[in-house]
Amino acid sequence: MNFHIRALLAAVSLFAASMAVAAPSSGQLQQLAGQEQPALLETLRELVDVESGSKDVEGLARLAGLIARKLEALGGEVSLIEPTDLYRMGDTPERVGSMVKAQFKGRGTKKLLLIAHMDTVYLKGMLKDQPFRIDGNKAYGLAIADDKQGIATILHAIALLKKAGMDAYGTLTVLINGDEEISSPGSRATIARTAADQDMTLSFEAAGADGGVRLATSGIGAAYLSVEGRASHAGARPEAGINALTELAHQLLQMQDLSEPDTGVKLNWTMAQAGTNRNVIPANATAQADVRALRVADFDRLEKEMQRRVQQRRVSDAKVQLKFEVRRPPLEATPASRALAKRAQAIYGEIGLPMKVAEVATGGGTDAAFAALHARGPVIEGLGLTGFGAHSNDAEHVDIGSIAPRLYLVMRLIMDVSAGSTP
Repeated sequence: MNFHIRALLAAVSLFAASMAVAAPSSGQLQQLAGQEQPALLETLRELVDVESGSKDVEGLARLAGLIARKLEALGGEVSLIEPTDLYRMGDTPERVGSMVKAQFKGRGTKKLLLIAHMDTVYLKGMLKDQPFRIDGNKAYGLAIADDKQGIATILHAIALLKKAGMDAYGTLTVLINGDEEISSPGSRATIARTAADQDMTLSFEAAGADGGVRLATSGIGAAYLSVEGRASHAGARPEAGINALTELAHQLLQMQDLSEPDTGVKLNWTMAQAGTNRNVIPANATAQADVRALRVADFDRLEKEMQRRVQQRRVSDAKVQLKFEVRRPPLEATPASRALAKRAQAIYGEIGLPMKVAEVATGGGTDAAFAALHARGPVIEGLGLTGFGAHSNDAEHVDIGSIAPRLYLVMRLIMDVSAGSTP
């Protein structure tokens, strides 16, 4: 009997030992990240070779299919999400690209989200002038920095996690949308809803020149003024007309003091149109403004003040309407995102690299802001490769030397958060 008990205990011990897989060392993870560079570059070539402008629905569908197949090959449960409830803005097309969603299930409890976008600002046919190519330590290509490198980085970070046998997370979700460059009218709700219960969200826009990450981005808004008057002969009967241009000028002048440099609110009128002929009192006039803010509440406050002011008219019979859009909310730094960014700095420090953390918004907005609207966990932007020349037609490229460090960083953040060692 004792012999059988000892044998049973030995068998249990052997089974437990076989199930216990030692976590790879930091050096081993760095080596894996370096070895992944050629494969990531090949993926970049495939992604760049598919044109995917924001309004090129067919091209976006082809690219979504390619991404979906790659995520399925990595073991993800993949689905395509067709936008059904678009947030309509002034430039929203009738149809927008679908989202690719993939979920990987691990053996832990933490819920992690990785986001990037596949649409670009370029028109169909421009690829021939900016194909994928490698020149020294730079990889060039149409939309390679914004944001096809982000997709490639996500794909190969997941591939490395699988190679390293690291699945301590509960779920690892990937969302790739096809409408970011037009302010995400079809994907914003899905991004916000998915990120709400995640323990960490990483967004893969390109990194800064020093591998930096961002905790804050500007909110982007737009204001549309329209004035309706009445046309009349400018020489024979000007008094019979209602000059929409005069009223528009009045409205613009009375709102010229709404920018607030101290709080980051910026209101700049950038486009205007009025009239049809030199000798006709204009019956219609319109203007558009670009609006920026660093806090969600500032958009609400600004819109209320603008709506109040448009009631003050110079041409009493003119009809004035103001439409205000929040195209993208600001991303605001939080204690949780600061703590996670500090961990990212420490990880980069382990491999002898600096990392700048931007806590004050300096540029345009991103989908990370939608993710942060109701998020319980930290949200960080700029986890992609170091990229340059976004939206240019001949100079867009990424730094090949940033591939291995970025893959290592993403792996480590996923592993550390999964283990509960960071917020």
